[in-house]
Amino acid sequence: MLKDQLIKIIFSAANIQRWNDHIRPSVGFSELDKQAHKMFIAYILAKLEERKRDVNWILLIEGSIFEMLQRVIITDIKPPIYYKIVKSYGKELNNWVLNELKRNSGLQNDDFFKKFEDYFENTNDNFEKRILRAAHYLATNWEYNIIYEMNKNLYGAEKTKNEILSELKNHYKLDSVREFITTNEKLRNFVDLVGQLRYQKRWANTPRIPETTVLGHMYTVAIFSYFELYEKDVCNRLKRNTFLSGLFHDLPEVLTRDIISPVKKSVAGLDEIIKKIEKEHITNELLPLLPPFMHEEMRYLLFDEFKCKIFDSDVKFVSRDSIYEEYNKDHFEPVDGSLLKECDLISAYYEAAISIENGIKPTHLLEVKSNMENKYPFIRRLIPKKQIL
Repeated sequence: MLKDQLIKIIFSAANIQRWNDHIRPSVGFSELDKQAHKMFIAYILAKLEERKRDVNWILLIEGSIFEMLQRVIITDIKPPIYYKIVKSYGKELNNWVLNELKRNSGLQNDDFFKKFEDYFENTNDNFEKRILRAAHYLATNWEYNIIYEMNKNLYGAEKTKNEILSELKNHYKLDSVREFITTNEKLRNFVDLVGQLRYQKRWANTPRIPETTVLGHMYTVAIFSYFELYEKDVCNRLKRNTFLSGLFHDLPEVLTRDIISPVKKSVAGLDEIIKKIEKEHITNELLPLLPPFMHEEMRYLLFDEFKCKIFDSDVKFVSRDSIYEEYNKDHFEPVDGSLLKECDLISAYYEAAISIENGIKPTHLLEVKSNMENKYPFIRRLIPKKQIL
């Protein structure tokens, strides 16, 4: 179901710069980075809430994707103006966004469009929407705490700060939000650490437009996995787990930085050594920031991310075919790691291809694009023939 046009819409979020009327860091403040950070926070809040009640993870994931697509299509409207438009012309705005998505995404799945439409037309304040809205304001507050000191003398800066804090207080009905803000400093430190991936550029030595970050890349891989599984007859936990594993897959880089593939492959056995170091860092530095009840799932989704696996008393690695034939049941907690590897490569390919389309095409990017087109059939099937070099 993943389409060339849809991928380009998703990556256009990297062109939208947040707080662009404020002094702010030049990296890490794109809409793509914000949406990725928001989804990480939503995961944390949902796991905290899940101790007391069920969470519809598919609705949470789809809500995250729908809200991101809506934001990209509407582009950079200031929140106060956006909310006024929604209040007066919400239905008309939603219909316009839906039609733009139908026209430009290349998607032809009526079920997906119906879900998208219903999500915004349904005014019921369901549980998963409240988690996403709280995560939105927590991510926004994280950003504003960074830029506030540079902008506090600007007219309206204090008002903006107070409005964000007021919105956060409106979400104190969620136990998870109250715990996150008032008592759990370690979780806030975890979110801070994840936020550092907003500053780590992908392709650090190669000029590209738009620039993308490690955190934004992780979110694109997760989204691509969702669309690739959408039309398959698979259980919800396979969709959920594969999405979350994609979201987490480069998390060790917050501790090790981005070690590029040519370096990993340059010395026999180096890749395994790096993996071992990453596991040690995750175990000793990252997991202690999370409540103990989250550790097992985080290890499962994060380690061996590109292997197909199930959890049956213990982690078991299985073939890709068996994921769909034998283990396509929620209680096996399946993950299609092979699909994630493909999505990881698709994301890297489009980072290069979109930059080339935008006129920034150093030799290295041209070579990478050509090599990937020749090597990977799953990339060739996505792109119009006229774009293949």
